[in-house]
Amino acid sequence: MSALPPKNIRAISDQRLLEITWHDGSIHRLPFRFLRCECPCAGCVDEMTGLLRLDVEAVPDDVRPTAISFSGNYALKIVWSDSHDSGIYTWERLRSLGQNEESTKHE
Repeated sequence: MSALPPKNIRAISDQRLLEITWHDGSIHRLPFRFLRCECPCAGCVDEMTGLLRLDVEAVPDDVRPTAISFSGNYALKIVWSDSHDSGIYTWERLRSLGQNEESTKHE
């Protein structure tokens, strides 16, 4: 089952966060660098093994979106300040990343 699109999405540049408000009222605030490092594209994650190919240490601390657009009605396409632009973040992935980020804050 596919997730509903978020109710609201906004980039908060001064806090370096992407804030996503879902229809159930939950709000996820995902740090830009965290999202960039979680890019699901074939250049960042090996398609066959699922192993991370991205050198996370090479991602700048101040990486930020330079453009955010919808990819159909199922995902966000983000162009990053480090010129990376091939990742598509589905609603399911964003929701999962937000829930995982939330749970690590409370451990």
